This record gives sequence, C-alpha cells and structure tokens, in this order.
Amino acid sequence: MKAGTFTEEQIVALLQDAQKGEKTVEELCRDLGCSTASFHLWKKRYGNASVAEAKRLRRLERENDRLLKIVGQQRLEIEGMREVLAKKR
Repeated sequence: MKAGTFTEEQIVALLQDAQKGEKTVEELCRDLGCSTASFHLWKKRYGNASVAEAKRLRRLERENDRLLKIVGQQRLEIEGMREVLAKKR
C-alpha cells in the first residue's frame, strides 16, 4: 500500500495487538497489509500512544513540514533580494 494510507486507529490497534502477543508481528502485518518495517517505524514513532495522541502527533508533523517549507521559501527570497541589491551597488 502507499505511504499514509493507514489511519491512526489502524496503527494504534496494530501496536496494541502486538503488545498482547497473541499473534506474531509478521502475522499482524500480513493481516493489515503492511510491512514489518512499517510496523517497527510506527512502534518507534508512536510507542504506547493512544489514538488521540497519534492523531495529534501526525498533525504536528504535517504542520512542522509546512512551516519548514515556508521558512525555506522565505530564505530563498531573502537571498535573492540580497543578490539583486549587491549587483546594484
């Protein structure tokens, strides 16, 4: 599946099922249709988080990416203006 197609509810449910230990990680991942690498990434990122905490974390990560993009664009604009001003002098 494509990245980002799993909801926070699915991810948290998978992590909680893995903690129960009734099935192996491979079986759980096969049932959900994800890779074990994704499972370990989610475990590292979300740990024992609840669904609300996972949603909040994902929302904060998207906001951080958006802000970093804005800062990068502003930096390019400032550098461009400095080059134009330097040529005029």
